[in-house]
Amino acid sequence: MNKEQLIKVWKMFAEKNNFQLNPDNSMVDMVADGVLNNEKKHGMKLCPCRLRDGTRERDLELLCPCNFKTHKTWEEKGMCHCGLFVKKE
Repeated sequence: MNKEQLIKVWKMFAEKNNFQLNPDNSMVDMVADGVLNNEKKHGMKLCPCRLRDGTRERDLELLCPCNFKTHKTWEEKGMCHCGLFVKKE
């Protein structure tokens, strides 16, 4: 999957779940690059903004998109940890 395809999937995911991608395209591009680099390096599309400990169980929690709606940042700031997904305005 290339970056454009990944971003398209993220947009569909966001629309289906009533939130949106960050309107800052440079932020979306940066996260996409990080996710794709993690996929090359670790074999999984891991969030580039969170540290892995190398265990499969923990790494699975970091797959992008993660379960960000359960995190404090979603409730307090209206965005996922890395700022990729944001609440609709």
